[in-house]
Amino acid sequence: MNLNLENKYALVCGSTAGIGKATAIALAEEGAVVTLIARNEVKLKAVLKELPYEEKHDYIVADFSNPEELRNKINNYIAQNHGFHILVNNTGGPKGGPAFSAPLEEFDSAFTQHLKCNHVLVQTLVPYMKEQGFGRIVNVISTSVKQPLDGLGVSNTIRGAVANWSKTLANELGPFGITVNNVLPGATETERLTEIIKNKSVKTGSEEASISEAMKSAVPAKRFAKPEELAYAITFLASECASYINGINLPVDGGRTKSL
Repeated sequence: MNLNLENKYALVCGSTAGIGKATAIALAEEGAVVTLIARNEVKLKAVLKELPYEEKHDYIVADFSNPEELRNKINNYIAQNHGFHILVNNTGGPKGGPAFSAPLEEFDSAFTQHLKCNHVLVQTLVPYMKEQGFGRIVNVISTSVKQPLDGLGVSNTIRGAVANWSKTLANELGPFGITVNNVLPGATETERLTEIIKNKSVKTGSEEASISEAMKSAVPAKRFAKPEELAYAITFLASECASYINGINLPVDGGRTKSL
């Protein structure tokens, strides 16, 4: 199977670490011209150097706490460069904790970063996708849309909103050759997972190593995912090979999620 992405332009959010970085590298390896986007320019420059054929690629510095500023930056970039065939929406997860005790500000912040900014990017990028008759939108969210995760109340809530937004868009954009799908990572070796384990250790008094082993034991594969394993799934969904896959939630979790 050839996932050839030559002559395809891809915008990858949250691409300075973890799943976003791995996805940027995987897309570049398949020939896509990748534009990284995140808020830390130093880290963006460092990742750019790791991409195959570095000179082909680019980056945008943007803060996802301000949707209209993000819209302006993307519009300016497109006006001076090119549009995008592929959008990977990927943003760091909200702060952990029970839903009941979460302040309203945490819901507002997560909704802005995860849904409003996703929506701004889709509104800005879709016109070019329609012109090209080809578009791939992949949202990296969470298995919590199938099975809520304990201690991630705000995340469970917002991820569910993003999943339903995505399914709705899949129906609306499908006639234009644009697919919209969600990838649902399980426990993956990222900074986010390290933070979750540390927080559990503080709250429970248990050793981080024992918490990590307990989390692995809940997965039939008995291990955490590597970011590259998520990146491969995303890259497939971004390719011509996945042209008839639309509006799905794809868990990449080693079999942990109990629901179908």
